[in-house]
Amino acid sequence: MSNLRTSISAARKNDEGFTLVELLIVIIVLGVLASIVVFGVAQFRTDAQTAACKADVKQVSTAADAWYAKNLSYPSGGVTALVTAGYLKAAPAAASGVSLAADGTVTATGC
Repeated sequence: MSNLRTSISAARKNDEGFTLVELLIVIIVLGVLASIVVFGVAQFRTDAQTAACKADVKQVSTAADAWYAKNLSYPSGGVTALVTAGYLKAAPAAASGVSLAADGTVTATGC
């Protein structure tokens, strides 16, 4: 029994934990990886906003063309007239800045 006790105590004396330098290196590596992920996600968000803006422009353009096919002129009230008449369920988000000119040109400031 005393032989087992001495071997366990000898193993504990040689058992070393992580040093402060090793822990700091791990924390720095994790910080670098986290910053890479944050900047990557920001780029995906920008791409998603651009795609949504282009989809809004296409949707308003299609609704304006449908209005023109029925009335032989574009709406004078812009996007609001398309919503009121039921050609669009809702106006595009204000962030995209989609507008409809009297000649049927659709423009966006957010894309």
